[in-house]
Amino acid sequence: MKKNLGQVDRAIRIMIALMVVGLYIPGILSGTFGIVMMILAVIFAVTGMISFCPIYYVFGLRSNKELTPSRVKID
Repeated sequence: MKKNLGQVDRAIRIMIALMVVGLYIPGILSGTFGIVMMILAVIFAVTGMISFCPIYYVFGLRSNKELTPSRVKID
């Protein structure tokens, strides 16, 4: 599993997850919508922490510029 998320992408995902949790705990987000948002927040938090997004992988995307083919050194 190669990392495909850059630092900014990771930070944004974790911040969104924290905001959703912050809105869910006091009851601003509630009901089915709140539960769905919490599930998405968990997914965002996990993908942000492990630096890998399966959806990015499927579509061949990456925001991690450190390992792009143009920067790989081949000897």
